[in-house]
Amino acid sequence: MPARVIARTVFAAAPRSRVAVYAASYYTALQGVDLLSIHSYESRSDTADVSYLRRSGDNGRTWSAPLEVLTQFEDPGGKGRRYHAGGYVDPLTGRYVTVWNEGVLPTDDPLEGMRRWRLHYSVSEDGGLSEVVRAPVVHEGAEYDAQHPLPGVWVGKNCAMMGDLGERPLTRSDGAILVPVQSTPLGPDGDYYNPGGGYTYTDCLVLIGRWTADKRLIWTASERVVGDPQRSTRGLIEPTLAELADGTLLMVMRGSNDRRPDLPGFKWVARSRDGGHSWTPPIPWTYTDGAPFYSPSSCSQLVPWKDGRLFWLGNLTPENPRGNSPRYPMVLGEVDRGSGLLIRDRVSTIDDRQPGEPENLMLSNFYAREDRETGDLLLHMARPTAAGLLEPAGGIRTMDALLYRIAL
Repeated sequence: MPARVIARTVFAAAPRSRVAVYAASYYTALQGVDLLSIHSYESRSDTADVSYLRRSGDNGRTWSAPLEVLTQFEDPGGKGRRYHAGGYVDPLTGRYVTVWNEGVLPTDDPLEGMRRWRLHYSVSEDGGLSEVVRAPVVHEGAEYDAQHPLPGVWVGKNCAMMGDLGERPLTRSDGAILVPVQSTPLGPDGDYYNPGGGYTYTDCLVLIGRWTADKRLIWTASERVVGDPQRSTRGLIEPTLAELADGTLLMVMRGSNDRRPDLPGFKWVARSRDGGHSWTPPIPWTYTDGAPFYSPSSCSQLVPWKDGRLFWLGNLTPENPRGNSPRYPMVLGEVDRGSGLLIRDRVSTIDDRQPGEPENLMLSNFYAREDRETGDLLLHMARPTAAGLLEPAGGIRTMDALLYRIAL
């Protein structure tokens, strides 16, 4: 039976025109239905104007009044920016872990983050109500510090960051927490390097966190998963992780043919057979019959399901995309847990461009999770309002954060 949308409601409405709202919600404990939601207003691309937290004790039927959380701060070096991400409940300890980007941008240009984003994390034992740890992510070893937090990363030259909400952590059987992230590479001159000539350029890697007695995480980093700039002009972006039936880890990544529309636009995959430390060279992702499929430069998410199935959400296109476009339709597909490939006849369309809607419609920037009471898949995704669909191209469209309820 194909997946089908059984409800679509407004989760957080745009406060005014030319503002997009992005939202997600997360369970805060191993059992029960307590939720935390975060939604952000964006009037400039890749910039959160303000973010709000809400809580629910009844599985999202009602929510507390929104609490504003700090997304910017002043710093002698420029404008401080902070991008709040959602939480992850570690299934072995029950601790609620959050990882987020933070950085100081000299002129408040989002692209300055390619040299300045740093990763931070927090640990909570009461579902995010309070924190027992709040610290920057710094690699184990005396040579690493706040300015040199990870191998090959120096603040001011390049960065490590999370790109979207689909970069969900995963806990290994030995208790280590794996966090998929991306990092801008360094060139021969020791500065941020963009060999593909696209909008940005990144590699992917995994942070591996091990618990200490005082509830901190000791961090190490995997080897980088490096793309070919002649095949993906922005390298590899926004990795999402899952474990296959034999314990192999699968990483699915966004690529791009930005400024090279002659190149095919794919999703890319790499695999690890040693718990995420080393990775196979990335290759285009395919269906189980070996045929590749087109996908624009957009985020995606692997979603392990409680019955053993593995799902993937993202954009598939019938024809070769051009960079980021078109970001529709949004689909839900099942991944074969043995091969790690997408099953062609188990791909369902969740939403698509409708007659009269603009060609640059964007169905992306989403997050999905299970509803513990109903077993439905819940998809948080922004979509233009009726007024937003009529707004001329250029700038941010007016978008509400919607909640799709999907029967599997």
